[in-house]
Amino acid sequence: MPKKSADPGPSVKDPELYERLRDEGNSKQKSARIANAAANSSRSAVGKKGGRSGDYEDWSKQDLYDRAKEIGIDGRSSMSKSQLIDALRHS
Repeated sequence: MPKKSADPGPSVKDPELYERLRDEGNSKQKSARIANAAANSSRSAVGKKGGRSGDYEDWSKQDLYDRAKEIGIDGRSSMSKSQLIDALRHS
């Protein structure tokens, strides 16, 4: 059985979730942040908070090109939209 860590302190609002996250190997800071977010709303809502980027197919060719430039994909200037999408997905 995993060893329980020291009392997380009064700043952690859901100590049970905090301990489970720590047992999974998460850092103290990440575990506390998730446990507190879950206590402020609901555990199921915490995972749904993140943003979502649109599908690459919905991006303009210029936006795809700019993103490829940002991350340093070589040969981007001669790529078609579908080639840019493929390069971005596999970089």
